[in-house]
Amino acid sequence: MKDSPLVQYLLSLEKKGMLFGLENISSILFALGNPHLSYRSVHVGGTNGKGSVTKVLSSLLVKEGYRTGRYTSPHLHSITERFSINEEDIKYEEFVKICEEIWQRIIDEKISTSFTFFDFTTAVAFEYFRRESVEIAVVEVGLGGRLDSTNVIKPLLSVITNVSYDHMDYLGSTISSIAQEKAGIIKENVPVITGAKGVALRILEDFASRKRSPLYVLGKHFSFEKIKERMMDYRGIKWNFHDLYVNLLGDHQLSNVSLALCALEILSENGFPVKESTIREGLSNIEWMGRLEIVKERPKIILDGAHNTSGMRALTKYISENLKGRRIVCIFGVMKDKDFKGMAKLVLSWAEKLIITKPSLDRALDVKELKKLLPFAYPADSVREALENAKKEVGEDDVIVVTGSLFLVAEARALIHEIF
Repeated sequence: MKDSPLVQYLLSLEKKGMLFGLENISSILFALGNPHLSYRSVHVGGTNGKGSVTKVLSSLLVKEGYRTGRYTSPHLHSITERFSINEEDIKYEEFVKICEEIWQRIIDEKISTSFTFFDFTTAVAFEYFRRESVEIAVVEVGLGGRLDSTNVIKPLLSVITNVSYDHMDYLGSTISSIAQEKAGIIKENVPVITGAKGVALRILEDFASRKRSPLYVLGKHFSFEKIKERMMDYRGIKWNFHDLYVNLLGDHQLSNVSLALCALEILSENGFPVKESTIREGLSNIEWMGRLEIVKERPKIILDGAHNTSGMRALTKYISENLKGRRIVCIFGVMKDKDFKGMAKLVLSWAEKLIITKPSLDRALDVKELKKLLPFAYPADSVREALENAKKEVGEDDVIVVTGSLFLVAEARALIHEIF
């Protein structure tokens, strides 16, 4: 389906990069009657895992019967994936209709059109949730926190998954500076849940103290224990669950699930109770595209949008524990603003053959630049070429891992069943 002219224009804004600040989004939302204040919400930020926490939390709320909105980014295949109600993406026609109506309101109210792609999509999400009368929305931070477009909501609680190096061009070059940006979503008297450690945790504790916001820390106020692959015990503020099966690969997802469960504990005390049976059934069936996703078995093809060093460490840990002795061919591509040197070093610890390529996005690092860092890697001008080259290199017992960027994963996911 060809995008409407307005949607094409909005997508073109994404290529122009980011412009932080709340003035533009606030102006648009004011013109719409502040839709984000018409329902309850949860705000989820952090460096890694915020998308997974958002997905787990929203799916369990839906399973319990609450009309739940979910706003995430980026999307893999269609922009409509960003906007979900009761785990169903917005229909494209409805998305276009809301875009056109918001655009017209912007023109009528003579609001500046210097807003970003993310400003506009955030307004679309909030307006869509109001029109569809959601009871609660789980909203993922786009980038950072303090000046992110989503930081206009007044949530029941905030989650900051962790803090590590990412988007350093925008958030600063130290954990301290990044943590201060992430901490910007902490609101006065609003509970905060986090998996942060070290200096980042100390900064969050300081922010929470000054905001008089109760802070719940993974490993201190709640915890989990891995029983075996995809099986965990959860020890919460008040809840204790044994032998929870989580239908997501990787130990890092057990941490993400723990954060979501702690959030549910707090929500259960604030008008959104959730039963243990709902949690068990929901976790056993949950799926999340592009996050340690196995899309083919022979050869095994794994897609993982590990887009920074922390994400790559989690992928490396999974590979070391589950794919010992297997020959691995890796397709690797990254964004310019990432620590691609640190990511590449981790990839080299397990990839027998490395194919480098570039997702179809201006923000992606050029293959020639990546080749300077990895002179022995095999360059491919496109994701299709990379997959075709990988196919020639593997037998049925080998493994192909596509990683480095969710944008790369999205392109590969769309092509795999055509090529293999």
